[in-house]
Amino acid sequence: MTVPSIADRRPSVLSDLVAGTLARDAALVVAAAVLVGLLAQLSIPVPGSPVPVTGQTFGALFGGVVLGWRRGGAALLLYLVAGAAGVPWFAGHGAGLATPSLGYILAFPVAAAAVGALSARGGDRTPLRMIGTMAVGTALVYAIGVPYLALDLHLSVGSAVAEGLRPFLLGDAAKAAIAAGLAPGAWAWLRRRGF
Repeated sequence: MTVPSIADRRPSVLSDLVAGTLARDAALVVAAAVLVGLLAQLSIPVPGSPVPVTGQTFGALFGGVVLGWRRGGAALLLYLVAGAAGVPWFAGHGAGLATPSLGYILAFPVAAAAVGALSARGGDRTPLRMIGTMAVGTALVYAIGVPYLALDLHLSVGSAVAEGLRPFLLGDAAKAAIAAGLAPGAWAWLRRRGF
C-alpha cells in the first residue's frame, strides 16, 4: 500500500502540507506554543490599561489558522497550562494565574480552535474570508478576556471595555490585515504549484 504524496492530498489547513503523523502533530503543537510565547514578549504597555499590546493574540489566532482546530486548540492549551505551571512565556516573561489578562489567555485555545475550524472550511483562502476569520477569533478573545478583566479588577462593563478592548482595536485590525495577506498568499502560491 502506498502513502499518497502531499501533492495527492487535499490539505484543509496549511500545516496539512507537512508530511508525518503523530510526531508531526506534536512538533507543530509545541512549536506553535513556543511561537506564541515568543510573540508575547513583544509587549508594549498601554497607558491606563493593565493589559499590554503583545504579539501573542496574532500568534494564537494565526496558529489556529495554520494548524487547524485540533492542533491549534492543543497548542494554545499547552501554552496556557505551561504558563500557569510556571513557564515564563506570558507577556513580560510572566507566568502563573495571577494576572488581569488571564481571561485573554484562557480564550486563546477556544479562539484558535474556532479559527482553525473556519480555516478548514476555506476561511483562510481569500483576504476577505481571512479578515472575517480573524474577526471571529478576536471577538472570542474579547468575549472571554474583557469580562474576566472586569471581574478580576472589579471594573464596570464600561471601564473594562475602555481598558481591555478599545485600546486594542486598531492593533487587532492590523493583525487581521497581516493575516489576510499571509494565509491567502500562501494558498495562492500553493495553487500555482499544483496543490
